[in-house]
Amino acid sequence: MKKLWTKAGVLSSASIAFCSMLWSQKNSLYELKLVQVLFRHGARTPLKSIPDVLEAQWVPTLLEPPAHTHINYVVTDLNGGPRPAAPVEDSYRRNTLTGGTYPGQLTTVGMQQLYELGKRLRRKYIEEIPFLSPTFSPAEVYVRSTNIVRTIESAKCLIAGLFQQKQKDIVHILTTEAESEILYPNYHGCKLLKIVGSHRWAESSTLPDIAADLQSIQEALGIAAHQNVDFILIRDDMVARETHGLPCPSVLSTWRNKVEQRAVDMICHVFEPSKRENLQLCVGLLLHTLLTNFEEKLQGTSSESNRKLLLYSAHDTTLMPCLMALGIFDKTWPPYAADITLELYQHRQTSEAFVKLSYIGQDQLIPGCSGVYCPLREFKQALSAYTLSSDTYQSLCNSTGGVTEP
Repeated sequence: MKKLWTKAGVLSSASIAFCSMLWSQKNSLYELKLVQVLFRHGARTPLKSIPDVLEAQWVPTLLEPPAHTHINYVVTDLNGGPRPAAPVEDSYRRNTLTGGTYPGQLTTVGMQQLYELGKRLRRKYIEEIPFLSPTFSPAEVYVRSTNIVRTIESAKCLIAGLFQQKQKDIVHILTTEAESEILYPNYHGCKLLKIVGSHRWAESSTLPDIAADLQSIQEALGIAAHQNVDFILIRDDMVARETHGLPCPSVLSTWRNKVEQRAVDMICHVFEPSKRENLQLCVGLLLHTLLTNFEEKLQGTSSESNRKLLLYSAHDTTLMPCLMALGIFDKTWPPYAADITLELYQHRQTSEAFVKLSYIGQDQLIPGCSGVYCPLREFKQALSAYTLSSDTYQSLCNSTGGVTEP
């Protein structure tokens, strides 16, 4: 597994700046054709609280939306019909955190984070180069979200920042039912992923080093042995508290780096990036979709010929396997509002296509690419081991090969 992390050819800041400077000097020869942004939602309430420790007060005033994030929007299914049922969101609302709010809800801090991401995109694609219209246009911008309130609201806030609340048309945020979602590893809709994922999740806390550290931190925090906790749960609550300035158990400060390390160790075990099939099942269909969007734009076969920006509001568990498949995961948990941005360029004379990918605003050199501006053919080859068409994905999901649930 170590090879996977070290092979990621992340250039130094100076090298990337130099490459970008050289490119900018000749960018009159290159036309920006399409931008796709895959981003994590903003800061939220924790999914679960660490048991048996000092509780934070997650009060409703932490969720108040800033006035500048308001836009006129509607949530629909992929065909413009009513929003589908949301079983994941319903599961959050069966529980209440201390203070009176639900788990997993976007906070005021999170709303502002996505508004700021929208402003960053505005600076780049409206102010620095006139790529997008300064007012929201559904012909230019496609907005897609998982069917969970925090990602829907994150998309809304990004749009508010990007267009400064200027819109002639209502913003349609498209989503789909849980069984067919491609914007996260779909344990609901992929039978094989559910089985394999259940095994890997069950194993992740029992790995010797992780289990020993977990026992130590439980004892240090005074968490009863029978409580069902793991490092991902502890990290989730810890980071949520820190982000919102809420009190943490003092002992956690000495454990902070270990909690981060072990949470990443757990998620790496779950996604098991050394096995191609696991990442295929997690994000193969999403990666295929991103590449198809590029191809359709170049070939002029898209049903929306004027589309310039595609936004995908998703989760940390979306970004991590994508970063692993790209070979650029640095074993650091993606922060709230982290983004993977993919730009498609075309040479005005030769028509050759290039892709430039950035993560949290930093250009990345993808292993297998000859430069930061990666020829599309090289980019497709770099991802070819992980992309899956819909038919292949469904076939793989249904081929359980005698594997049974734990």
